[in-house]
Amino acid sequence: MSSTRSFLLAAFAMVGFLLWQAWQQDYAPKTVPSPEVISDTNVAPSTPGAITSPAVGPAPSTSADIPKPAGTPAPVATPTAAEPATPVATLIQIQTDVLRLAIDTRGGAIVQADLLAYPLAPENKTQPMRLLDDASASYFVAQTGLVSPTSPAPDHRAVFAAEKTSYTLAPGTDTLEVPLTWQDASGLKVRKVYVFKRGSYLIDAREEIGNSTTAAWSGNEYRQLQRVPPVIAGSGFAFNNPEKYAYAGAASYSPQDKFEKLPFDKFASTPLKREASGGWVAMLQHYFFAAWIPAAAETDSYTTEIVTNTGTPRYLIRSVSPLVTVAPGQTQAIASHLYIGPTLDSQLDAIEQANIAHGLSLTADYGKLTFIAEPLHWILVKIYTLVGNWGLAIIVLVLLIKLAMFKLSEAQFRSMAKMKRLQPRMEALKERYGDDKQKLSAATMELYQKEKINPLGGCLPTLIQIPVFFALYYVLLESVELRQAPFFGWIHNLSAPDPYFILPILNAAIMGATTWLSPASPGMDPTQAKMMKVMPLMFAVLFLFFPAGLVLYYTVNGGLSLLQQWLITKRMQPAEKAR
Repeated sequence: MSSTRSFLLAAFAMVGFLLWQAWQQDYAPKTVPSPEVISDTNVAPSTPGAITSPAVGPAPSTSADIPKPAGTPAPVATPTAAEPATPVATLIQIQTDVLRLAIDTRGGAIVQADLLAYPLAPENKTQPMRLLDDASASYFVAQTGLVSPTSPAPDHRAVFAAEKTSYTLAPGTDTLEVPLTWQDASGLKVRKVYVFKRGSYLIDAREEIGNSTTAAWSGNEYRQLQRVPPVIAGSGFAFNNPEKYAYAGAASYSPQDKFEKLPFDKFASTPLKREASGGWVAMLQHYFFAAWIPAAAETDSYTTEIVTNTGTPRYLIRSVSPLVTVAPGQTQAIASHLYIGPTLDSQLDAIEQANIAHGLSLTADYGKLTFIAEPLHWILVKIYTLVGNWGLAIIVLVLLIKLAMFKLSEAQFRSMAKMKRLQPRMEALKERYGDDKQKLSAATMELYQKEKINPLGGCLPTLIQIPVFFALYYVLLESVELRQAPFFGWIHNLSAPDPYFILPILNAAIMGATTWLSPASPGMDPTQAKMMKVMPLMFAVLFLFFPAGLVLYYTVNGGLSLLQQWLITKRMQPAEKAR
C-alpha cells in the first residue's frame, strides 16, 4: 500500500466516522416522548441566573417513583405528620463558593443547582450553567427517602421542616450544614442533613433515624436521580455541535461490573437491576453529571425505571440501601454522598484519593480509546498548569506527540520521498506493461527490492497514529476544562467554531501542500487522483464548524508534519543527485 493510499485511507476514515456520528444523531430512530399533559401551575417559572423560591414546592409525585421495600405486599403508607398543622413545602436557598442550589422541603430533594464557575454562554458570564432543575421541560432532580414494610417512613413526598429559608457559606468557614426534620405522631423522628464544603462539588448527606417508639423500626433508604433527556440548543448537522452526539443518559459503576452506561432509549429494553458495593449511580450529559455515592461498605440495589405518569416520561436511576433496623430509644445514621458538577479531574481525583468513590473519572466519556485518551488528558492538564493557556497547551501537546512519533514519521516521509523519486520509473513500467497487472506488480516489487523500499513504509506509521488521533479528538471534545476557554486574538472560545474561519482555511492550505508533496501511487486511477486533490477542500468545509480547539490541533499537527516532510525531502535531494 503506498503512502498516498494510506493518507487517503486515514482521511476517509475520519470523514466516515464523523458523518456516521452525525447521521446516527440526526436520523437514527428515536423514542418520541409523549406530549406534555400536566401543568406545573404551582411552580414558579425559573428565572435565568437565579434560584426560584415559590410559596410551595412542586406537586407531590405519585408512588410510581418510590421503591417498595422487600417483602411488602401492599403499597407503602403515606407518612403522617406529628403536628396537626403540616409545614408548607417551600424552597431553601443554598449558596457556596461553587454552587447555588434550591432544596425543596418536600422530601428534602435538591431541585435546582447552578454551577457558578461555568457560565451558560461566554457572552453572558453572570448566568451560570444550571444542571439540576425542576422545570418540566428540563426536569432533573436528586431525591432521597425512606421506605419501610411495616412502619411510617418519610419518602421524597414527605414535607420536612427547616430552621431557615436560606444558607450561605460564610467567609472563613469551610463547611455549611443544612438540617431538615420530619417527625411522626408515633415518635419516629428523621433528621436529613446536607453538608457542603468550600471548593467542592461533593455534598455529604445523611439520614439520622431516631426511634422513640416502643417497637423496632426497619426500612431502607433510597437515593435516586430523575430527569428528562437534556434539551440541546442549536440546529444543523450533528458534527457542528459536539453536544448533539455527546453521551447523555444513566451510568453506574461497581468494582465487580466496572463502568456501564445506559442510554435513555435502552431503559425499556435493558433496565439496570443488580446488587453492588463500593459503586455509584449517575446521570451524565456533556461536561457535567450528578451521582449518588452510597457508603463504600454498603451493598446496594441498583435499578432503573421510566416514570410515565408525569406527562413527559422521566428516566430514573436509583440505589437502595440494605435493610436498616433501629431499636426503640436508639438513633442510627445512614450516610451517602452526592456529586453535582463538572467532569473535572481535580475534583474527581480528590474523591478517589479520599476513598469515597472510584471510577468517577470515567464520566468524561472518551469512548473505547479511554486507555489512550486519559493519559493524553492528564498530560494536557499538566501542560496547562505551566503555560496558563489551553490553546498553548494544545500546541505543546502536539509538539510532544510529534516528538514521541518522530521516528515513525521520519520513516514514513523517507518512504514517501523515495516513492516520489521513483515516480518516472513507475510510470515507465506502467506504460511498458499496460493492463497486465500481474507483470506490473512483479516489476514494481522487483524495483522496490532493488531500491530497498518498503511499500508499507508510508502506510504503517499512519495506521499506528490513527488511534492516537481519535483519542485526542475525544479529549478535546469532552474535556470540560476547554469549555469556553479563550486562546489569543480572535478566538475567545476554543469549544466553539472559529468565528472568522481562519484556522480551517489555514488547515486546508496545509493539507493541500501536503497532498502536493505526496507522490501519487502508480496504480492510482484518475478518480482517486482527483479525490486526493479535492480532499483538502472537503476538509475545509467540514472544519468550518468544528470547535476551534480541535481545528487548532489539526492545523498545528499538519503544519509540523508538512515541515518535517519538506525538510526530509530537502535533505535527501543531494544524495539523490549523486546517484
